[in-house]
Amino acid sequence: MKCISKKTPLVLTVLILSFSIITGCGQEVTIENAYDVYESTKAYGLNSSEKNQEGSTFFGEDLCVAGAEDQLSESVTASLSEAAGLFNLEEKSLEFGKNIHERIFPASTTKILTAYVALKHGDLSATTTVTEENLQLEAGSTTCDLSVGDTVSLEQLLYGLMLCSGNDAANAIADLISGSSTEFAKLMNEEALALGATNSNFVNPHGLHDENHYTTVYDMYLIFHAALENETFQTIINTKDHTGTFVNSSGATVSKEWKNSNKYINGEVPIPEGVQVVGGKTGTTSSAGYCLVLYSKKDGKVPYISIVYKADSREHLYQEMTELLEEISK
Repeated sequence: MKCISKKTPLVLTVLILSFSIITGCGQEVTIENAYDVYESTKAYGLNSSEKNQEGSTFFGEDLCVAGAEDQLSESVTASLSEAAGLFNLEEKSLEFGKNIHERIFPASTTKILTAYVALKHGDLSATTTVTEENLQLEAGSTTCDLSVGDTVSLEQLLYGLMLCSGNDAANAIADLISGSSTEFAKLMNEEALALGATNSNFVNPHGLHDENHYTTVYDMYLIFHAALENETFQTIINTKDHTGTFVNSSGATVSKEWKNSNKYINGEVPIPEGVQVVGGKTGTTSSAGYCLVLYSKKDGKVPYISIVYKADSREHLYQEMTELLEEISK
């Protein structure tokens, strides 16, 4: 499906050839350039993207706009997961889509939004001290092995968050940015809505199961696309392993070895020829199944985002994702 670019300006009910417009309130608004959409919408107090050097810009002009109809391929085994999508970022096209607007539990792919919010609102050198509450997680939760009293920088927390999917790191980041996970979740939802992810709701920074915590393949595409604009984010998700360094409650320096859970990055799953996997985020819970969000490039140039949600096993997760990557390599 070829994407529909949102470059069409806002439609005014009446085109007026003068430089003055009468508003609905009966007040005269003078516009210096009545034919410039940015100037016109600004005069009415409407939200509009900032004007760039070449003229007006519009929300979503660089994004793929995809309908509800599935777009499948004979080369991709559609039965392996609940929802999936393959987005060509250069062509702004949806090349594979299955239930991309269906609400679904994101598990730890939530942490893509957590990292996006943290990088936007935080300082990489800022530190926080791990609390007992940060470590109150359900049994079996993945952590980056933080302890109460550890003082950790945001930069190190982001590596622990994205590589080994540390739920303890997610809670610590939330406290550092917003003072609590509850307040941070509010910020997550504000940022998600600002990106156009209107079919999502987030209640925590880590993605552990909650019936009110959900997203869609398409919404996560929007969020991931925005996160990829940050070079630090790309560096982190492309890292195979990292030595996390921080100070414990006794003032001693502590080092932890964190390995990327992405099997394409750590070399456990082969990548189709002609495709470069930059990185992404895994996620798994009993309710969400096996999930993976991935950023790749064809021949090191053409960028793609591929997403598989709620696969029934880790094996099938990587099988379907590999089939999507093979679509890229064609």
